[in-house]
Amino acid sequence: MEEVRVFPLTCAVQNYAWGKVGLDSEVAKLVVGGDPVAVVEDGKPYAELWMGAHPKGDAQIKDNRIAQTTLGQWVAHFPACLGSKVKDTFQGQLPFLFKVLSVNTALSIQAHPNRELAARLHAQFPEHYPDNNHKPEMAIALTRFQGLCGFRPVEEILGFLKSVPEFHALVGNEAAEELRCSMGDAVRTGQALKKCFTRMMNCEKKVFVDQLNMLVKRVTEEGAAEKDTSSSNGDLLLRLHSQYPGDIGCFSIYFLNHMLLDPGQAMFLGANEPHAYLYGDCIECMACSDNTVRAGLTPKYIDVNTLCEMLNYSPAPAASKIFPCVEDASDPCVTLYDPPVPDFTVMRIQVPASMKQYIVAPVDSASILLVIEGEATATSAAALSDITLRRGTVLFVSANESVSLHITSQTGMTLFRACCLL
Repeated sequence: MEEVRVFPLTCAVQNYAWGKVGLDSEVAKLVVGGDPVAVVEDGKPYAELWMGAHPKGDAQIKDNRIAQTTLGQWVAHFPACLGSKVKDTFQGQLPFLFKVLSVNTALSIQAHPNRELAARLHAQFPEHYPDNNHKPEMAIALTRFQGLCGFRPVEEILGFLKSVPEFHALVGNEAAEELRCSMGDAVRTGQALKKCFTRMMNCEKKVFVDQLNMLVKRVTEEGAAEKDTSSSNGDLLLRLHSQYPGDIGCFSIYFLNHMLLDPGQAMFLGANEPHAYLYGDCIECMACSDNTVRAGLTPKYIDVNTLCEMLNYSPAPAASKIFPCVEDASDPCVTLYDPPVPDFTVMRIQVPASMKQYIVAPVDSASILLVIEGEATATSAAALSDITLRRGTVLFVSANESVSLHITSQTGMTLFRACCLL
């Protein structure tokens, strides 16, 4: 029988505690859309949808003509589906993991190691660092999305050191003064910023808990008196403290940029970039790794020394952290999010209501296609039969295969596609 090379997937859901609950979650809505008999439980968090072949969440193949049950098994049997360049570069593995995240409470402040550090950490502490790969990632907002990303401009950090005495107490006079005197000298600024952040992160537990309680009390009282608490970043502080009381991560808001992304805007998180997701729904794509160095807003293992050593201490404004997308020159329906790493590229495909036929063009890489809105019948020489696409459908498309969409919805279609463009 001829080999099927385009097929739908049933993807793994992760019910982490920080996820949005029940049908408030974009993940849950997509699961029900893609599989009408799926059951969503009201009180349960639906945090992540994993679309890929990661061993912790390998997608199931939804085509009974295929002998293999998971995408990982299928790729291992037919590595040519990856495309010859991808297959050779990434040793026959699908190089990316594609996700949808629905964030209700903050994820830990974290950074991901580069390849060299990942290999070292994995060799030394395999229980905390499960593989030797780097983990660059990109988040593209589906709804208004909030996060922390990268160190703020020094002027802003100095502003908080002045207006938030509890924060100043943790950093200390000497380090704060060093930061003030380093202005205008990028090398000195990086060193001073590292010293300030490391001082805060290594503060004795009793000291920072006392200061945090004083700060929360002060901001709460000022808020009750209807004073403006923005000079202490009051709203965000109280929200994070209610989620992670007594956590050192609450103070990181004075170091890191507070990002607000509109739908379609993206952040790229390269190696050693400190970040945290706070609230909202996003598409995420990353290299296939699970390596995370955490620094706060978490009950998990915190590796303060590794984190403080590895971070990228380059202050920059929030606007510079928004990753620019570009329109594809060959297809006006496609917006490209093409990060400076080889492992993955994401495309947003928006087909207007006036178009009833659309061809998903072939690329020299395996790709995963997710329908966010709209309905269509998909045909492909490599599918051997029609596939119904609707919100939540996930399709695996082998390298160099095209898919024709006959669009049946009145409002057009929105899809996201992850692939590897070497």
